[in-house]
Amino acid sequence: MLFKDDFSRRDLLKLSAILTAGGALPLLRAYEARAQEKDAPVRIGYLPITDATPLLVAHGKGYFEAEGLQAERPVLLRSWAQVLEAFISGQVNVVHLLSPIAVWARFGSKAPARVVAWNHTGGSALTVRPEIKSVKELGGKTVAIPFWYSIHNVVVQALFRENGLTPVARRDTQPAPNEVQLVVMAPSDMVPALASNQITGYIVAEPFNAAAETLGIGKVLRFTGDVWKDHACCVVFMHERDLRERSEWSQKVVNAMVKAQLWTRANRAETAALLSKDGVNKYTSHATAVLEKVLSPPETDNAAYVQSGAIRNPAWLERRIDFQPYPYASYTEELVRRLKSTLIEGNHAFLNGLDPVAAARELVDDSFVKKAVLAAGGLKAFGLPEDFTRQELIVA
Repeated sequence: MLFKDDFSRRDLLKLSAILTAGGALPLLRAYEARAQEKDAPVRIGYLPITDATPLLVAHGKGYFEAEGLQAERPVLLRSWAQVLEAFISGQVNVVHLLSPIAVWARFGSKAPARVVAWNHTGGSALTVRPEIKSVKELGGKTVAIPFWYSIHNVVVQALFRENGLTPVARRDTQPAPNEVQLVVMAPSDMVPALASNQITGYIVAEPFNAAAETLGIGKVLRFTGDVWKDHACCVVFMHERDLRERSEWSQKVVNAMVKAQLWTRANRAETAALLSKDGVNKYTSHATAVLEKVLSPPETDNAAYVQSGAIRNPAWLERRIDFQPYPYASYTEELVRRLKSTLIEGNHAFLNGLDPVAAARELVDDSFVKKAVLAAGGLKAFGLPEDFTRQELIVA
């Protein structure tokens, strides 16, 4: 292959090393030392993508302080390995993680942490070169994913199967006409790789899909939220010790994040400005216009996406990215089922023994977010039915 993905492969190897009992042990010892700080402030670790929006808004709008908490400036990290390393060692105590990475961390390495809320829904897309008109045309081509343990990998493989394509991870031969070569690539490398024709497509979080559109080098072939309705992408991950021994502190952290999601839903253009490189806090390196395209797309865009086929389920009324914090058990259960049949490089034998229902109960603690949601006006405040259960809807 011509493209440079050495960084992504190193990141994968580092994360694999961290998420083993031996690899996590020295980090957990460092965390135990830091955990003696009973009055430790909120320390957020994040990647500069729209997935981090609620945590960054909670900081930028002062919601943590409004709850009586001290919050340090969020720490910008450059890879999922860095996020996990900083979190497990206690350098940060609140992070957003790809939901499948949370599964891996909890059950693959027994990390003593739990999902306490969803960070956002949707927010990702399959972006391809302009000449590609259908998923079928990706046969024999190379598509980049941000990580093996990602909702992106799960969704794109569902699309491949629906279109008679087989995902492969071989690097020594050209994929057959009915195969798609998957490669792990850092999101920031995807746009230039697509522009130089080193890959034919990628599936990733925003705003990298909007960036390809803005630059005129790619188009959205399908939004992931149009395949799996209201799917979670990133989740909020916190240490069990904090949840157990600092329950009041933990509740206030979740309260702030829920309030940030409500504010974001009502102030999308303002959110884009807050997150952008032009904002006071400069949380990301993305331009306001690109973030606005993701957070508050005009209705005419939706009509164009329906016409192009990027949206095939307009009745779902999916936003390009949306925000609601409640972690439905049915999603985690279905995610575990689908991970079992998803191509994932490396040792993933731990998935075989997972019972989806039991795994969802062990991974997720919804007690804090349910209390916060009810205090904020209930699920109806997020435009959802007042029921903390739902049925997953997946149409590839």
